[in-house]
Amino acid sequence: MISLTLSNLRNSVDFFEIDEIATIVNGRKKEEIGYFVPKKFKKEFELFIKEMERKRKVELLKRVAKASKKDSIGDGAVGDGIE
Repeated sequence: MISLTLSNLRNSVDFFEIDEIATIVNGRKKEEIGYFVPKKFKKEFELFIKEMERKRKVELLKRVAKASKKDSIGDGAVGDGIE
């Protein structure tokens, strides 16, 4: 992986010809801003993002189920079916 600064974006002809994943860094503050993923990694990157989203949603659903399970059911209330 290579590291590039925001100033490299100004010279976009060279920037978009890279074929490696690049870390984009703010040159003044020396902090990482994000990543540039070239087109040749598009399919793998999209699969990776979908898997991350799926895992995030599963974890959120687990938290909801756990909280719902702890919530007691009072008189006249209907259960949610989570046991």
